[in-house]
Amino acid sequence: MIPAPFDYVRPSTLNDAVTALREADEEGKVLAGGQSLMPLLRLRLAYPEVLIDVSGLPELRGVRDDGDSIVVGAMATHYEVMRDPLVQAHAPLLAAATSTVADPAVRHRGTFGGSLAHADPAGDLPAVVLTMDGLFVTSAREIPARDFFADYLTSALEPDEILLGVRLPKTYTGWGFHYEKFHRTAQAWAVVGVACLVRRTDGEIAHARIGLTNMGSTPVRAYAVETAVADGPASREAFQSAARDAPDGTNPPSDLHGSAEYRRHLAQVLTARALATAAGV
Repeated sequence: MIPAPFDYVRPSTLNDAVTALREADEEGKVLAGGQSLMPLLRLRLAYPEVLIDVSGLPELRGVRDDGDSIVVGAMATHYEVMRDPLVQAHAPLLAAATSTVADPAVRHRGTFGGSLAHADPAGDLPAVVLTMDGLFVTSAREIPARDFFADYLTSALEPDEILLGVRLPKTYTGWGFHYEKFHRTAQAWAVVGVACLVRRTDGEIAHARIGLTNMGSTPVRAYAVETAVADGPASREAFQSAARDAPDGTNPPSDLHGSAEYRRHLAQVLTARALATAAGV
């Protein structure tokens, strides 16, 4: 397929990029790595009149230490994120999940912010950022992760708003972590994925945080499981019992890769595995 005609601009400043988006009057799209956008253009599932290329904006690049948090720039590639020392030290769950994204070619070109702004519930990173209580930093404001993902392929970004990066708290440094993912081929989207953080104290689970990939129109938190394992034993039996609640409050899709009921079963199995690995049992 050939994309519909569009204009292309490459602003040199953030203000120019915001102005270009505003002048596009909801008919503009931000272009970062293009790994999610280009297929939509070729299939004509998206047909913007203007593409605003933000790859030259320094405000969107790199990973920086910001005291009690780290800030991952929206234009950081997946490859840069998974290898960055700050991410590995303070957000190893993000590094682990990013290493499962697509294939090496996509990881070298695709961007952290582009994946999140695309807001695909089958993407690996939205559930991770939700699990870590990330804060989305835009050209206009800051948006908590719980409010960022509005619906399928829909975020809280306004038409003239650009994602600059995500602030991730260092609170979870030292916690056990794991990203468990089931997919049919190495490059495929997750049928179901589970992002898990666990803090152990004296052989018990003091606290757990669990996010689910592709279990609804947005990433979701498995609050029922988090409550069930808190203050309980760090054992496989306890995790398997608690994981039965993983599908609570979810609305998984049915498609060629699996029915909703199949995904509910996967969520239970993968959640138990993720908890066990994160807890080291």
